[in-house]
Amino acid sequence: MAHAVVGNLGFPPQSRVAIFHVDDVGMCHGANVAFEELSRFGAVNCASVMVPCPWFREVAEMAAGDPELDLGVHLTLTSEWATYRWAPISTTLRSSGLIDPQGYFWRRIPMLASQVVPEAAEAEMRAQIERALGAGIDVTHLDAHMGAALLPALIDIYLRLGREYRVPVLFPRNFREFTSVLDFGDVALEGYEERLADLERDGWPLIDSFRMSPWVPSSESDRAYRDLVSGLPPGLTLIAIHANKSGDIETMSPAKAHCRTDEYRIFGSKEFRGFIAGLGIRTVGFRPLRKLLRRNAESKLSA
Repeated sequence: MAHAVVGNLGFPPQSRVAIFHVDDVGMCHGANVAFEELSRFGAVNCASVMVPCPWFREVAEMAAGDPELDLGVHLTLTSEWATYRWAPISTTLRSSGLIDPQGYFWRRIPMLASQVVPEAAEAEMRAQIERALGAGIDVTHLDAHMGAALLPALIDIYLRLGREYRVPVLFPRNFREFTSVLDFGDVALEGYEERLADLERDGWPLIDSFRMSPWVPSSESDRAYRDLVSGLPPGLTLIAIHANKSGDIETMSPAKAHCRTDEYRIFGSKEFRGFIAGLGIRTVGFRPLRKLLRRNAESKLSA
């Protein structure tokens, strides 16, 4: 099977091309430091920022100091940790369906799905994008923290925001690869094929496949990441990692902190980067995809 977006990016059609993407930047200081360092090493290609979180401003300052950083907005409608929480930036009203009894975003996707008011969610997502742009971040793409913006009640809003702001959105062709690793529970997922067909018809540069942090014990992490990269299929694959430098994540998530600090260690090592290069895997960020999207849109207008 030929992969059109890979060819349009200038690679042979059967190439294995990876986007090494850091999720959850802005969530805490350790996440910001990890992204900045791994970007400087060339170990990751891009990241997305959680605008409602306390360390967002640090990311905005990083972006101001390095305009080449490839940053999207990690549209955030959930707050999963037990004691480290964040809330909407657009409303304090419980009637929005965005806020739990403690005054923060809901912890889990099914909780949000049962309460959310789509109009309020749209206002919140739009506010997050606008705050990122207003802070000087050259937003290259949109994706969704814990996949929340791809809930059936919100997915059309999510895609519409991508069209409005003229940026790619994370919407993998293999949608089940994406949702199978998320906390969607019994939430029904319908209409995906129709939306995919619409995006393809409009010439959107789409991710073919999706992979995520394997969340394994430290004793298994080196092997797990080598297996993950070795097993990438032809086409464009987004690999969502959650790298974090030690310091704060251990108090936020004692049981899973090692997963994030292991990623920081592994992707920061020359040996692992050499392993990726030795497999012949090409890498790319979202900035070229945004350029493709806008070029396609301009071609349609002039046709």
